[in-house]
Amino acid sequence: MQNRRKKVGITGQNGFIGSYLYNTLCLRKDEFELIPFDRSAFAHPGQLAGWVKQCDAIVHLSALNRHPDPEVIFDTNVDLVKKLISAMEVSNVTPHVIFTSSTQEEMDNLYGNSKKEGRRLFSDWANKHNAKFSGMVVPNVFGPFGKPFYNSVVATFCHQLCHQQEPEINKDGFLKLIYVDELTKHIVDAIINETHRPEWDVPHTGEYYVSQILSQLNSFKDLYFDNGIIPSLPNQFSVNLFNTFRSFMNPGEQFPRHLKLNTDDRGTFVELIKLNAGGQVSFSTTHPGITRGNHFHTRKIERFAVIKGRARIQLRKFNTAEVFNFDLNGDEASYVDMPVWYTHNITNTGNEELYTIFWINEFFDPADSDTFFETV
Repeated sequence: MQNRRKKVGITGQNGFIGSYLYNTLCLRKDEFELIPFDRSAFAHPGQLAGWVKQCDAIVHLSALNRHPDPEVIFDTNVDLVKKLISAMEVSNVTPHVIFTSSTQEEMDNLYGNSKKEGRRLFSDWANKHNAKFSGMVVPNVFGPFGKPFYNSVVATFCHQLCHQQEPEINKDGFLKLIYVDELTKHIVDAIINETHRPEWDVPHTGEYYVSQILSQLNSFKDLYFDNGIIPSLPNQFSVNLFNTFRSFMNPGEQFPRHLKLNTDDRGTFVELIKLNAGGQVSFSTTHPGITRGNHFHTRKIERFAVIKGRARIQLRKFNTAEVFNFDLNGDEASYVDMPVWYTHNITNTGNEELYTIFWINEFFDPADSDTFFETV
């Protein structure tokens, strides 16, 4: 007999971590059923009570990070926790609660205090009702599509560099970091295993000074943003940082990029990909009217270059509606790079065979393909 799908609700499902988690669970529809959440429910006790009754697990991410008055941050975040607990008690339900606190618990600031108090309140509720609770104490989180000047200094720097602004370092602090995809995997594992761990120190995966991060991002701008060169990516952190940087580039403004044709009486020579990284190069021929692709990747870096024929490349960010259309012509050899979480395809729009060259930064592994099929 097939196991019933877990019903999961995410407060803050439209935020940075929440949207990433929501999209990740969307890819696992055989295991999870998402119970949509609207933040307005916090202002309507009956609506909130009805929502918690539907959930097997609740991931509480909704919080206020910044405000001119720190007292407002503390009061808001603690109040959200209290409202959620009240709704569960009124409904007489005990879903598994996963709460993301912050390593700022260790600091003497009201945001950190609000997170610590929220974790304590949930822990007391779990003890009182014999419920499961995962109180995750999380280091600095970075990743694609973060909100600049709000979520992280990484998001702020990426935004500034991609908008021709000059980032400034106010304090060259030492950061312990985790990539949003890595954090999401911890949360998903907690949901699956129904982990009861009221104080859970989530391990960081990178340690860098702010100046070191900015130096790497500056090199990405110089090499990739300005010149289309794939930088050296010696470890997983650098790949994650590069994909984060790329997510702040507007595909409609950046692509297609035309390649230089060096032509003489012998024919034409084109420098297709300049890279300081490894990977795999492939090519395809495509008959007129045929479409390839309609899939996306969450970690891979990929380039499509049309060298003969006519093609349309389409991109659409997962769970959004806007479609980017790029018409390429082999007579003006050009390429489009695929951002993470953008489903993409390529169609032969001409009357002759289409020749396309593909580069991707890792070998294909059937056991871990990082390929999710989704029609553009």
